[in-house]
Amino acid sequence: MPSATTAKPPYRADHVGSLLRPERVKQARKRFFEDKSIDREELSAVEDEAIRETVRMQQNAGLLAVTDGEMRRSFWHYDFMGALTGFELVERDEGVQFHGAKLRPIFPTITGRLDFPDDHPMLDHYKYLASVTDVTPKISIPGPSCCHFRTAKDDIHPKEYRDVEILFDDLAKTYAKAVKAFYDAGCRYLQMDDIFFAYLCDPKIRAQKAAEGTDPDWLISKYARVMHDAIAARPDDMLIAMHMCRGNFQSTWVAEGAYDPAADAVFNETGIDVYFMEYDSERAGGLEPLRLLPKGRKRMLPGFITTKSGELEKLDDLKRKFDAASQFADIGQLGIAPQCGFASTEEGNKISEDDQKRKLDLVVRTAEAIWGGVDK
Repeated sequence: MPSATTAKPPYRADHVGSLLRPERVKQARKRFFEDKSIDREELSAVEDEAIRETVRMQQNAGLLAVTDGEMRRSFWHYDFMGALTGFELVERDEGVQFHGAKLRPIFPTITGRLDFPDDHPMLDHYKYLASVTDVTPKISIPGPSCCHFRTAKDDIHPKEYRDVEILFDDLAKTYAKAVKAFYDAGCRYLQMDDIFFAYLCDPKIRAQKAAEGTDPDWLISKYARVMHDAIAARPDDMLIAMHMCRGNFQSTWVAEGAYDPAADAVFNETGIDVYFMEYDSERAGGLEPLRLLPKGRKRMLPGFITTKSGELEKLDDLKRKFDAASQFADIGQLGIAPQCGFASTEEGNKISEDDQKRKLDLVVRTAEAIWGGVDK
């Protein structure tokens, strides 16, 4: 298997980032955060061991980019956001409604001017991951649009941010500082989970934004500009990926609708290098938006393999889907990944660890069957 020094991303096979938390991690986090019966050092030791094991599992599957599975997080997004300067997470009565489930009632609030602190904990999370893998370490963080979309207008307190352009400018500067900090920590493969481009393709969500007085197409364009400005100064040897989905909590979802309203901005205005796009159900619409992927070095990984159920896709069916995708985008610019993470929150999706492993094995087998290898 090629090492990270000879095979650099993007790869033909990859995954979004989060992995199922072992029961011992869930119990240790409960004992630390709720019961107050163990200290931070004891919790970290349990998380460290789980990360080492999940890295081995990914490497044994044949993946050349691995993550820490987000073992140290409760949420895919709020842990990162809550550690930003100017952000505070508040617990309330009602959580965000998914189809058939409600998220835990945690709400982000902006209490001051935004900034990325030098001691953000995920810098150390990345460094630990890099110390225990033989291949490319990748970390995923929420994209800048998350900080705006997920924060209610009444929860944005600084007077300066009554001018949304100032808020967007501060978001771009905050994330640009984050990109530099991760690079300085050794990160060469950073992923932004910017799912709200996909949310803004949902007719119901578009109507909600319009009713609030916000043009959803204007918002898509603004989110694209913030992302562009956040990553524009990255060094040439740093790859930036973006993941899009329509919600992922205990195998449920929020949004639906084809990528058409956002595809041009996503592919041609953000400056992103690699795209992970949910494509495991009819809720994602057709493959036609892939025609807007510009020719060249950009890579798009359609998520034909679901993380929402344990049923394993058939390799022949996946090959047929790539035949269809190649009608709109060069097969040389495509790869394969699951449609989302396996555990966007610590509760995890309703699948088993064996299901997860078989899905990751299938990702690698698909890349080998279509392109001749993960690093081709």
